[in-house]
Amino acid sequence: MIKHFKIVSFIAAFLFQSLFVYAGGKVWKVSSNGNGQFTSIQAAIDKIPANNNHFLTILIDAGIYNEKLLIKHKNNFQLIGAGMDKTIITQSIARDAWRCDHNDDWGVATVNVDSSYAINFSNLTIQNNYGFENTATVKMPCALDSTNQKIVQPTGHQMAFRSFYATQLSFTKCHLKAFGGDTMSPWNTTNGMFYLKDCVLEGGVDFYCPRGWAYAENCLFISNTGPAAIWHDGSLHEDAKSVLVNCTFKGFDGFNLGRFHRDAQFYLIKCHFASNMSSEDIYQVKTTNTLSWPRRVYYFECDGGPTKNQFYKNNLDQAKGNPKASYINAAWVFGQNWNPIKQLSANKL
Repeated sequence: MIKHFKIVSFIAAFLFQSLFVYAGGKVWKVSSNGNGQFTSIQAAIDKIPANNNHFLTILIDAGIYNEKLLIKHKNNFQLIGAGMDKTIITQSIARDAWRCDHNDDWGVATVNVDSSYAINFSNLTIQNNYGFENTATVKMPCALDSTNQKIVQPTGHQMAFRSFYATQLSFTKCHLKAFGGDTMSPWNTTNGMFYLKDCVLEGGVDFYCPRGWAYAENCLFISNTGPAAIWHDGSLHEDAKSVLVNCTFKGFDGFNLGRFHRDAQFYLIKCHFASNMSSEDIYQVKTTNTLSWPRRVYYFECDGGPTKNQFYKNNLDQAKGNPKASYINAAWVFGQNWNPIKQLSANKL
């Protein structure tokens, strides 16, 4: 009986290991200690065929991965870590310094995505350490600046995640972390669709700044510094919106909730605000941009926050179409264009 049990156990273990090695490339593993097919995340990403049509899962062992990820023309895959704050992808990059040597933002973030779709990030941390490691303002020579000099501040733009022309990106149980601004920058005003659930986001000015359609649920937003936490650009489509459901906001004393200087549309449903948050509503920054639509900022059953001037009183009935709060979910935000919950469920291991 014991011998039979050992044989069965050996076969089960062999089949389990074979899943990662021989499953037709469906599941790959990254481990810095050599226990997977790859020792770096970028190496695994580089092996994904361009415009991949077969969904792929890349499992990433616990550990600190000092990598800058460049993901371009890579589709239909997911990066799954060993747990939030157990699998950490990290770099230290100040955007102001980066733009002294580069003409654009490609590569400015810890994770950079361009011209890709259907990517899920789960159970991991993506961070930009610049503002945590550098507390002083520095002056540096800058050939691409008109003054030939750039002032780099610890509170400046520091992207942990930055995407261009990408869509159908989802983040579940992720920590997106920086000290400065634009921590989480999924930018695509044309057809960008971004889904976040059970995430922690922290940073400085506009540290959550999606362009296009975005839905965040059960997320924690932490303001380390800066004049606003959230920002949105929906300037190409009247229907574009940033929706936050059951999200919590906290930060330094007097932190502001949000702002915009392009056409934006915010829905905050059953969100929770710290008592030390500013009493200022999401505000429009003075700008030369021409806005096509009036101010569109809507609240429903939010709580906490400053006791005076509670700007977040219910006004959902003023939104176009008079949507009911019970109908506001990911399917409502993305319409028939994308069902992230169905996609995540179909690719769950």
